[in-house]
Amino acid sequence: MELLYEEAGQPCFGLPSALATAYGGDLGFTTPCLYANFVTSIDGVVALGPEYPSSGSAISGREPADRFVMGLLRACADAVLIGAGTLRATPGHLWTPDHVCPQAAPDFAELRKKLGRAAQPQLVVVTASGDVPTEHPAVQSGATMATTANGARHLEGRLPAACTVFVAGERPVLRMTDVLAALHAHGHTTVLTEGGPHLIGSLISESLLDELFLTTSPVLAGRTDTARPGLIEGFELLPNRQAWTDLISARRRGSYLFLRYRLRSSCGLGLGLSAACRKRCPT
Repeated sequence: MELLYEEAGQPCFGLPSALATAYGGDLGFTTPCLYANFVTSIDGVVALGPEYPSSGSAISGREPADRFVMGLLRACADAVLIGAGTLRATPGHLWTPDHVCPQAAPDFAELRKKLGRAAQPQLVVVTASGDVPTEHPAVQSGATMATTANGARHLEGRLPAACTVFVAGERPVLRMTDVLAALHAHGHTTVLTEGGPHLIGSLISESLLDELFLTTSPVLAGRTDTARPGLIEGFELLPNRQAWTDLISARRRGSYLFLRYRLRSSCGLGLGLSAACRKRCPT
């Protein structure tokens, strides 16, 4: 990947040399940190609709560099946070680094060992109702369900033994603040979210999202009467609420752009650390 721009003083983990070479530099995060990763078409579509399973692959064209970045961001995380809709829309998927980029699996494993992470990030599925496809291979592999008291009752006796359930707060409606607090209490302080758009909307509405990785695919998706969401659904920002970001990294591979943004609205709020506490790369 060709590095086009990087803000000086970014946190760094010291990637294994093979990963640093492929990525075009180092990568790291503050602790705790919640970061998102999405791929979008040029016209702003991130999902093609419920009738198109695994639509992210269609938007990305299964670009190897995009799949490498997906794997790398998962390899850095304690946990991967998704909504139940994303689970249903991606049958057969596993939210592990090597699932999307198997050729880099040994290097991902080396990075996770260096960071003191478990062998694989913990998959956490957010579901207020408890309505999840329990036969999904990612659930069968041992996912964590973040749900309400009613959702937990609905899931009782339906999940494989490898799964865990935690009730996030006492409210009938899930607050992502409670979900993140529960994840931190379980030791998951570096969290990647891969959506979907309604989950991202909830996270942004509560000023919880710290960073966004956005791959711009050189494709036009188009829209007719089919719902084809953008990055955020279920929460309106402009013109009454502003959520500005700062571009902190830009990379290119062919006609694909790989952009990294820091959300200004999360600076000094919620669960993040101050800049003075960050481990930074030398400039």
